Amino acid sequence: MGLVPRPSPLQTPTLPLDDVLVGDCIAAMNALPASSVDCVFADPPYNLQLGEAGLLRPDQSRVDAVDDDWDKFASFSAYDAFTREWLTACRRVMKPNATLWVIGSYHNIFRVGSALQDLGYWILNDIVWRKANPMPNFRGKRFTNAHETLIWASRSAESKGYTFHYEALKGGNEDLQMRSDWFIPLCTGEERLKDGEGRKVHPTQKPEALLARTLLAATNPGDVVLDPFFGTGTTGAVAKRLGRRFIGIERDPAYAAAARTRIAAVERLSQAALLVAPAKRAEPRVPFLSVIEAGHIRPGETLTDERRRYRATVRPDGQLDNGLVVGSIHKIGALVQGLPACNGWTFWHAERSGRPVVIDTYRAELRAAMGS
Repeated sequence: MGLVPRPSPLQTPTLPLDDVLVGDCIAAMNALPASSVDCVFADPPYNLQLGEAGLLRPDQSRVDAVDDDWDKFASFSAYDAFTREWLTACRRVMKPNATLWVIGSYHNIFRVGSALQDLGYWILNDIVWRKANPMPNFRGKRFTNAHETLIWASRSAESKGYTFHYEALKGGNEDLQMRSDWFIPLCTGEERLKDGEGRKVHPTQKPEALLARTLLAATNPGDVVLDPFFGTGTTGAVAKRLGRRFIGIERDPAYAAAARTRIAAVERLSQAALLVAPAKRAEPRVPFLSVIEAGHIRPGETLTDERRRYRATVRPDGQLDNGLVVGSIHKIGALVQGLPACNGWTFWHAERSGRPVVIDTYRAELRAAMGS
């Protein structure tokens, strides 16, 4: 599998799905069709600037750090020029509502972020990946570098329809909003690719859990994910398992070969496991009055919060009366708590067989009936 040739004006470039392209990432991306990918995950060179001596432990033994030629640049300006060039190539192949993830450390991520903004990308979030098991600072002259940063950006400020599975992430996070600090271990154990002598195949292999969270957050099954710095194929392995398509670009044939072998062994999850739950905003709107009209809750019935501290009476018009004010389930829920806003569906409960049942249960039943 080689580098896709640059198309002639008479050719329509095809999309090399589930393939690893060997060669320069910028040339390979320029050969892809414009507006053809749904998501980009980029793990570019960090430009660590370790120098010829490398990194030493207190006992003067060498640390197995990143000292490969692909991470070395003549100057900051050379690195910046490279960054702008690959980001420009990415932006051309991104669909209008595609998003890009780029990961880096303090050595490079601020320069990448500046280039992103200069090129017209719109930064949505920066994510702190907190490492459960970071490498210590051997010289004892700095804080332990225990995190890396991911920038999540849309193609432009006008890109409003990008994918974000807010409810799914919240559901997997104890029904709490997913935060922008992620505590995930480094890639170790069986997941870490080793050669025949037990050495790391790649020095900066990322954990699959990190890639899984990004793809689950910002892509759908069948989406095309581009990784211009493919390495040993973590993005491809996770994409295949999660039912996404991928395009990997890697200039080192040895890394590309390891990636192909790795991905070939991955099994795709079942179709049922990959179904994306509909976002609540996309579900049919059900007013509280419809719950009353369906007989789930009766006019004159008393609703309470889960701990039965607050009470309100259900009116036949779908409003609540707390004895002082009449209003919607949301308005009265906020009022009794002294809060500016409230989700009345999850706040109010009806008494059933001696226990409180959240009224959102009945809205869910009506929505299920609408879809049947």
